[in-house]
Amino acid sequence: MNDKEFLNAVKDTHKARNYFLDQIAYTIGPDRLMKLKEKYLADFNLFDIRDYEDYIKGHIPYAVHIPFKQIEEQLVKFSKDKVNIIYSYSLLCQRSKKAAYLLSDKGYPVMELVGGFKGWKKRDFEIVEDDASDYPE
Repeated sequence: MNDKEFLNAVKDTHKARNYFLDQIAYTIGPDRLMKLKEKYLADFNLFDIRDYEDYIKGHIPYAVHIPFKQIEEQLVKFSKDKVNIIYSYSLLCQRSKKAAYLLSDKGYPVMELVGGFKGWKKRDFEIVEDDASDYPE
C-alpha cells in the first residue's frame, strides 16, 4: 500500500469508529487497573507474559507469570468466567496483543494493559520483586 492509498484508507470513519470503540472496550490503563485491584481483585485475573527473568526483577502485585511462549500449554490457568488482564513490556511490545488475540480466539474474555509493565512502573505503583530461589528451575 503506497502513501496515497494509506491516507485514503484512513478516511473510512466507520472503520475508525469501530476500531477506537474496540480499543476502549478491550484495553485498560494502569490507573484504572489500580482502582480495580483495590476493589474488585477477585473479579479478574492478572497475567504477566514477559520472560521469567524480567518477572522476578519486578511485576505487578497478584500477577501470575505465564511466559508468552507457554500460553497455549497453560490455557487451564486462564478463566472463561472472569476477565483475564494481560500485560507485557511496554506500549511498543506486541506480545500482549498477540496473546489477547489467541485467548479471545479460544473463548477467553481478555483485556490488555495499555503501556504494559513500563506504564505501570512509570506511575510509581507498587511492584513486587522475587528471589529467583523462590521458583523451581
